[in-house]
Amino acid sequence: MSGPPWRPVTRLLVANRGEIARRIIRTAREMGIVTAAVYVPADADAPHVAEADAAVVLGGGSYLDGGALLAAARAVDADAVHPGYGFLSENAAFARSVEAAGLIWVGPPPAAIAAMGDKLAAKQLAGAAGVPTLPTASGPEDAATVGFPLLVKATAGGGGKGMRVVHGPAELAEALAAARREALGGFGDDRVFLERYVPRARHIEVQILGDHHGGLVHLGERECSIQRRHQKIVEEAPSPVVDPILRAELGAAAVALGRALSYASTGTVEFLVDDTPGADGRRPFWFLEVNTRLQVEHPVTEAVTGLDLVRQQLRIAAGAPLELRQGDVALVGHAVEVRLYAEDPAAGFLPAAGTLHGWLPASSPSVRWDSGVEAGSVVGTAFDPLLAKVIAHAPTRAEAAARLALALERTHIAGVTTNRDLLVGLLRHPAFLAGDTTTDFLERHRPPLVRPVDAGQLWRAGVAAALWLQGANRAGAGVLAGLPSGWRNGRLPDQRVTLRRAGTETTVAYRRGRDGSFLVDGRAVAVIHAHSAQAIDVELEGRRLRARVTRHADRLVVHDGSGDVDFEVVGRFAPPGAADPQGGLVAPMPGRVLDVRVGPGDAVLVGELLVVLEAMKMEHRIVAPAAGTVLEVLVARDEQVQTGQTLLVVDHPSATGAA
Repeated sequence: MSGPPWRPVTRLLVANRGEIARRIIRTAREMGIVTAAVYVPADADAPHVAEADAAVVLGGGSYLDGGALLAAARAVDADAVHPGYGFLSENAAFARSVEAAGLIWVGPPPAAIAAMGDKLAAKQLAGAAGVPTLPTASGPEDAATVGFPLLVKATAGGGGKGMRVVHGPAELAEALAAARREALGGFGDDRVFLERYVPRARHIEVQILGDHHGGLVHLGERECSIQRRHQKIVEEAPSPVVDPILRAELGAAAVALGRALSYASTGTVEFLVDDTPGADGRRPFWFLEVNTRLQVEHPVTEAVTGLDLVRQQLRIAAGAPLELRQGDVALVGHAVEVRLYAEDPAAGFLPAAGTLHGWLPASSPSVRWDSGVEAGSVVGTAFDPLLAKVIAHAPTRAEAAARLALALERTHIAGVTTNRDLLVGLLRHPAFLAGDTTTDFLERHRPPLVRPVDAGQLWRAGVAAALWLQGANRAGAGVLAGLPSGWRNGRLPDQRVTLRRAGTETTVAYRRGRDGSFLVDGRAVAVIHAHSAQAIDVELEGRRLRARVTRHADRLVVHDGSGDVDFEVVGRFAPPGAADPQGGLVAPMPGRVLDVRVGPGDAVLVGELLVVLEAMKMEHRIVAPAAGTVLEVLVARDEQVQTGQTLLVVDHPSATGAA
């Protein structure tokens, strides 16, 4: 089979943002390819913009504007376009427009994208290729033939958007409506379908790699079972339960489907694998979908195979044949990846927004950081809240997990709430280490959502914060800067700093001695060995603490070696201002009001849905924390709201809820 003539890529437009744009730029540069970035005004200071050789602002103000992307390619004389993932990476019309403009499309043929873009059509093609599929229906009238529980899934989507689990007929109408809204917002297509839901299953996918000359191989499997809101947060290669026989079966099914598509470039064939072996000891599996692009979790496959998948994409797009055959593929060691998100696990994984005032990834142990942010980056609500992918590769699975957990633990993050503590606890959880990693892992095993901080850790971090603050105040003193902290010509009370964490206040009292040491809380001796604008090295009761410290507004974030402790510095006098209305339910994040379900005077029950918000193309439900009566509704449909804005007032609710 003859393929297209060799046409090298010399100038590449990266039609994406964030960590994947930086990832593509890195490999392209190593291959001697000039790169050009695109950006919207909100991303003007983003790292990917600075790292490319050229950058073009998108006139349409959107990464989904295909015309603006092609105009950017012309502006920089690009000869190729790499779409990354998300956005237009699986848009066959955009791929065709790139090729029609005489540019190289770094991705699979548009025909393959179109064939797999409709999930129902993809299932039919998989069945024709002999790959097992789950019971499916296109409309709610056929729900009984699928059976409950079932999934409502977006026909044109992925990434958890437009997806709802339905346990019985009474839930179906609401789930369909919500899934259609999310699918329309995320993919511009509100079509959905129904599929049998397998509660105890593993999400296992096979990486395929094909060229335009008939070459096609698989690169083994990844397991991506641990998810929240149907979105992956932990990925690994190989799977802890896939043996050589099952690997061969999955690989053969993926290659068969790839050949049916005449597939070229990277792609991923996703399967659901039953966690309960059958009578023959084998695990049944079913086809889910094909992702016709580079996957977020591709680094774990790169780690165990030694291949650079972006390099492979660029070579294949240029017309080169594959450099390997199936027998050349070997999986070495084990790799684990986690997705570090700006989100609040304790609040139902709501996305978090803010400025990364502190961002210092651990320098050791050695792991791979694929990040789209840096210190000072603003995390908004317009895009996915992924901060970084962190990947560890080691000879064994246990060692990879331990290395990754320690690297996360030693990383300093300030200004934005993240899922870091959950990831650390998950990687060290006995069930994870035992390989019990089904899609319901979080519900069954409930790893800690936040880092537990005992009284001793909290006290030491508080002392470090207080002593760092006194040093910072002395360094910034405008008068008498040479005097030591707390100097008096008479005996007066100790200096005091009040810190608040999670609603609990702690006061640290300290007095400086003549030898430069400090007496803390009337009992402990502290010696400061070093102090800077970003850190403090303090010996407290003979125990050394080297803490990274970030100050922003009235907050101090202290990294004590095991994670970050976030304090609010409590002022001596309460600032004037109106108190929040009693019974007010507030917006947990910036977003748009999609629906208001109640009005003044309505009686509500605990857990009843009151308001639906949309942020980052996902829906978030505000529910009644207690029974009561609605007194005021302060927002309307389509209104933009900010974090903390009062949405409505209910008489005497006990808390604010979001599910």
